[in-house]
Amino acid sequence: MKKITIFLASSAELKDQREQLEREIYRKCKAWFEKGIFLHLEIWEDLSAKISPTRSQDEYNKLIKKEADLFVLLAHTKVGIYTDEEFEQAYGVFKAENKPYIFTYFMVPTAPVEPSLEAFRKKVNDLGHFEAIYTNGDDLWVKFNKELDRLEQAGFEKNEFVKTTVNITSRTITQGKKSVYVENGNGITINIQ
Repeated sequence: MKKITIFLASSAELKDQREQLEREIYRKCKAWFEKGIFLHLEIWEDLSAKISPTRSQDEYNKLIKKEADLFVLLAHTKVGIYTDEEFEQAYGVFKAENKPYIFTYFMVPTAPVEPSLEAFRKKVNDLGHFEAIYTNGDDLWVKFNKELDRLEQAGFEKNEFVKTTVNITSRTITQGKKSVYVENGNGITINIQ
């Protein structure tokens, strides 16, 4: 059984959407049981409330760093300091290890937005990431479910380098958009351009 851990981050204002997403993920997990895939959702309401040697948030961050395969952030009218910190943790791990997959979903505001939302939106846009907008819990599930299906088709592979064995018969090999220069002699030098 392949366990895929999903960490869901959002402020308390989106409790209804978190609960709906939890139900839908559980249904998807049941549907994928025969495929040998177990979707394990981590939400802050389910995490321990015990006192930590540091901060409770540090325990959440540790879970993101060590276990999360997917990181999902929901935002509506604000992004709380802990939700922002969780995003920073996930993005830092992603930059270092090419994991977890990160998804940010912005709900169309139904109330005035706080400056924290605009600041977070700018942060995400500055990363060159296009926003995913949703209107309600059903719309959110349709969008996230498509992402799960895409990842399942790809085998939930991380963004890692593909190892390839090549028999070298010439000095330059072109593979897709990459050109590899090989220098024969006492050793092999490979330049990827």
